[in-house]
Amino acid sequence: MRFAIAAVDRYEIVLDAFLQAGWDPVRIFSTTLLSGYDSNSALLTRAETIGVPIQFSPIRPSDFAELGRLGCDALVVAGHPWRIGDWQNDLRYAINFHPSPLPEARGPYPQIRAILERRREWGVSCHKLDAQFDTGDLLAQNRFPMQPGESHETLDFKIQLSTGELAAQVAANLPALWSAATPQQGGNYWPFTTEAERDIDFTQPVDTLLRAVRAFGLMECTARVSDCTIFVRRADGWTQPHRFVPGTVVHRNGERLLVAAADGFIALLEWSPLSPEMRRKQSFR
Repeated sequence: MRFAIAAVDRYEIVLDAFLQAGWDPVRIFSTTLLSGYDSNSALLTRAETIGVPIQFSPIRPSDFAELGRLGCDALVVAGHPWRIGDWQNDLRYAINFHPSPLPEARGPYPQIRAILERRREWGVSCHKLDAQFDTGDLLAQNRFPMQPGESHETLDFKIQLSTGELAAQVAANLPALWSAATPQQGGNYWPFTTEAERDIDFTQPVDTLLRAVRAFGLMECTARVSDCTIFVRRADGWTQPHRFVPGTVVHRNGERLLVAAADGFIALLEWSPLSPEMRRKQSFR
């Protein structure tokens, strides 16, 4: 069968699964709405290698019509930010791979909140595309355990690997899975995390703060240190009674800062300022 895919680099593994199952690609769609954590350069290179056109804009009705003329059977979506319009007149199938155990955690990026909420299990799902985000009938799902020290990066790798396994299952058996798909019952929607959730509040316990740093990972938390805002990428810490006011910089070793928290200390190991002048502030001493 022939397919088009709408994705970003982290889900190139889905493209691989369909190619390995013998599907014939006709078009790759990606996006210019990239975070600092996303890219589409690998997909661009891949499109050139396999001789398939790539498009970096929302999928229009004329695109569906063209896919239909090309004999495209399915649109496969994985990590695409734009709403997919009405495809039923031109394609037999349209599916989406979502990074949560649907019907729980519909929404744009649920994995951060999964860590913040200390989930013990997570999963990925494949569902039919319908008019609403992440609400279509379920074709298949994979679940896997989460560890107490799970980070944004480890969970993202788990999601990628599990999505690749799920994509191989779906690519090998799409017509049967489509026919047997089950409606989602109940569930909930998780909006993107807020700036308040991203902020490190040193009046909180060490465990809470380190979990937030792990949850955002390379996407970074923010913190107020010596009346300045910084972005925190990596931190560590420990619990220990002390008499410092939470948020006080109690020690500095080069670029590494030790800050008092409610019940111990947080070591800011990788951070960046809003302005270069901040690294030279004497108040960090």
